[in-house]
Amino acid sequence: MAHTTTIKELARLLHVSISTVSRALNDHPSIGTATKERIKKLAVDTNYQPNIAAIQFKKGRTMTIGVIVPELSETFFSTAVSGIEDVAMQNGYNVIFGQSHNDGEKERQIVESFKKNRIDCLLVSLSKTTRNINHFKELSHFNIPVIFFDRVPNQKDVFSVSCDLYKASMNIADFLWSEGHRDIALLKGPNCMTSTTERMRGFMDGLIKRKVKTDASLFGITDLSKEGTYDAMKDILSQKNRPTAVIAFNDYVALDAMEYVHEYTSLKINKDIIFVSYANNPVLGYLRHFSPAASVEQFPYRQGQLAMEMFLELKDKDLNECSPKQVVVDAELILANKAKHIAVA
Repeated sequence: MAHTTTIKELARLLHVSISTVSRALNDHPSIGTATKERIKKLAVDTNYQPNIAAIQFKKGRTMTIGVIVPELSETFFSTAVSGIEDVAMQNGYNVIFGQSHNDGEKERQIVESFKKNRIDCLLVSLSKTTRNINHFKELSHFNIPVIFFDRVPNQKDVFSVSCDLYKASMNIADFLWSEGHRDIALLKGPNCMTSTTERMRGFMDGLIKRKVKTDASLFGITDLSKEGTYDAMKDILSQKNRPTAVIAFNDYVALDAMEYVHEYTSLKINKDIIFVSYANNPVLGYLRHFSPAASVEQFPYRQGQLAMEMFLELKDKDLNECSPKQVVVDAELILANKAKHIAVA
């Protein structure tokens, strides 16, 4: 491997100061033409490469974006990260990742680590146990923007990109009603999550507009684990009004719920009971006889792109002078085994 000359070595070989070499390489007017040409020629001949990290450090930038997601193994989050990474690379930024594994304390530790590494921005999808965002707000003291995506806090004083889950849930209620379902269960996520609230609010308003009273006994809560989903489904199916349809928090929860039905009941999936979920995981297309009847497409790649683009709008600004901004992406309800998309109006 060829040796890369440093600016210090150039100065020694030419018997000039380091500052003279630096100014010459940057075409500073205080350096004469002959000296500039001599320094630049030697730089080329000796394979000089500028220390980009040092230059960026002096400018107060590292050209590094920090990203925190609950689980990179989930297709939704890995797709969102691809959107972030593509825009970042097009603009000369590196991306470092952290996984909270849905643990609020782990999330705080990653934030602290990223802060020490002098990231230029943090893009984050909250863990399921995060109850406040104080650890993120502390980054504003260092003028580091924090942009939330997908799992965002229910606050107006933040920068965020999310999907309109309220309208999507109303759309699900419309779809199930049109299919003749009247006893509909809602398999919710943790109550501390804004996305749980938006799903429930949209579903309830979708029924209220038909002057239908919701049955609270059919509302189950899962911590998103397989065991938690099993417990919630056992409770839901023990109710007097057994549901013919279940709205699950996401595709993974729906698959666990369907597995419970298959293993512990005599009900036939997509005949006696159907499931609708969120995220529209591509793998569902391969599960023809054991998949949700419909799933909400939340466009994770686009959310990732928009979050990164939001940072690019903020990068040279004082955060104290920037107004918070929330971007909401429309969703689509995708029906399984049918070439049909239902746009959320």
